[in-house]
Amino acid sequence: MCGIVGYIGQREAEPILVEGLRRLEYRGYDSAGIATLTGPHLHLRKRAGRIADLAKFLGEKPAPGCHGISHTRWATHGPASDRNAHPHLSSDGSIAVVHNGVIENYSALKRQLQSEGITFHSDTDTEVIAHLIEQHYQGDLVDAVRIVLKLLKGTYGIAVVSTQHPDLLVGARLGSPLVVGIGAEENFLASDPSALIGQTQKVVYLQDGQMCILRPEAWHILDANHARIDATIHNIDWDPGESDKGDFEHHMLKEIYEQPEALENAMRGRLSDEDASAHFGGLNLDARQLRRAERFIFTACGTSYHAALVGEYLFEEFARIPVEVEYASELRYRNPPMERNTIVLAITQSGETADTLAALRESKRKGHRTLALCNVVGSTIAREADGGVYLHAGPEIGVASTKAFTNQVAVLTMLALYMGRMRNLSSLQGSRMIKEIRALPEILRRTLQCHDQVKEIAQKYHHVSNMLYLGRQYLFPAALEGALKLKEISYIHAEGYPAAEMKHGPIALVDENTPSVFLIPSGGVADKVMSNLEEIKARGGPVIAIAPEGDDELASHLLSRADDVVFVPQVPDYLQPMVAVVPLQLLAYQIALLRGCDVDKPRNLAKSVTVE
Repeated sequence: MCGIVGYIGQREAEPILVEGLRRLEYRGYDSAGIATLTGPHLHLRKRAGRIADLAKFLGEKPAPGCHGISHTRWATHGPASDRNAHPHLSSDGSIAVVHNGVIENYSALKRQLQSEGITFHSDTDTEVIAHLIEQHYQGDLVDAVRIVLKLLKGTYGIAVVSTQHPDLLVGARLGSPLVVGIGAEENFLASDPSALIGQTQKVVYLQDGQMCILRPEAWHILDANHARIDATIHNIDWDPGESDKGDFEHHMLKEIYEQPEALENAMRGRLSDEDASAHFGGLNLDARQLRRAERFIFTACGTSYHAALVGEYLFEEFARIPVEVEYASELRYRNPPMERNTIVLAITQSGETADTLAALRESKRKGHRTLALCNVVGSTIAREADGGVYLHAGPEIGVASTKAFTNQVAVLTMLALYMGRMRNLSSLQGSRMIKEIRALPEILRRTLQCHDQVKEIAQKYHHVSNMLYLGRQYLFPAALEGALKLKEISYIHAEGYPAAEMKHGPIALVDENTPSVFLIPSGGVADKVMSNLEEIKARGGPVIAIAPEGDDELASHLLSRADDVVFVPQVPDYLQPMVAVVPLQLLAYQIALLRGCDVDKPRNLAKSVTVE
């Protein structure tokens, strides 16, 4: 996997392909390449490393032609190297293929091809596709691709060109996204519509089992039975400027600072004073169906999983309905007992995460109603769920998610209000929650003012090798998210725990070189967390505290015991994760900067994980 861009038209393909790849850089990758055609000649250019390395190579050795495919690779089979970079060629060099996904039976196919005298030039699973297409080619490239797809087991999004067909670009998908871009006497193919921003606003999303046939002046879609279908054309409305860094040094920092505005977008039109509740237009489940729900299962991966954990607290407190949170990678292979009236809610930023999509499909197969929380309009999960809610966070380019997390939690909060008002919450309780939720954007703007203080804390601790993040109740998932952010972009080992669990093992890690970040709640279990903090101090561990303003006694105690204290605006406990996570995001960012890490494109990570 990672990114695919294809072009066929009247313009030179190379600059269009390279610019499309640049727009996909945020997804994470380790090599890049393009293949273009001029009549019977195929021009292949590949380089390990960044797109800048490929662009430099193209400056020395251009790839001419108005027809081509390109790819950024995130290694699955074989290391990052020039030879493993895509595109891959057939033995005679006439066919070029780029591929996202994993071909699970590639070893058997490779052995078969080698026994027939085929020589392989890479370690990838993708190369078998190119050789198989050559083997089955009988003058019709589309038919050869169709035959080969039947031989493959696994997932794929592929693009194919051939010197025998200089006016043809073929694409196909199964479990890995592809989108067709429609222009005037030119057409595009990409794994993500963001690659097409600035080129076209009209796109068609391929469904699993479909193929696309692109020519400069025409395009059509074939279904799994090789029959033409009428495809729906969608408009993408992202402004190219939304994907730029603006005045910020990194996309991640820009997105941290965009959180107040993103929250406003998530709330717009969804909070009703008249009903003292929230409204959602895309759930496709009426009030009767929702009231009959006996259980929710939230399924997600990574940062979305942490948002789901917050959602569990929210739903159980306000809607009084049992919730189980499952890693999607585990749920897809488990066979847990589910009551008939169980609703499965998939939470995802990209809408393409392979494990989350598989868990959603397995749930639908067993007859359960499915909902999705997703940021990307038209993504596979958004289309396949029975209903759902868009996050409206805008494009998130940094690999480490920030504003999508806060919007996920905000939408879950509004969903909990909506479900609660159906079941047990009074109108007074609902009205109070609406007032508190509406105040959040301005509260986050105030919270961002801690940035300078966080910079000073980062200076003290950027050299460490381990950190602990500790919180309780609603702040436990925030601790997990803070630890994940630090791991993702600074490569410091960090773990999040419920604060009380620290003494059941993790306290063995505490020493003068292992800082602990404590998320202090307001009221409730605050005294218990303070006791846990004392246990760390008694063992010589440095303490960073994130604490609410307005409690003079708590502040006095923290300032005398913690090494550093960041005070954030006080909010009700159910809103604390969205406030407390902001200094944690900034801390990870500043530490990563001081360690010289690539903040927006951390090593080994991809933004949209479309393989298992």
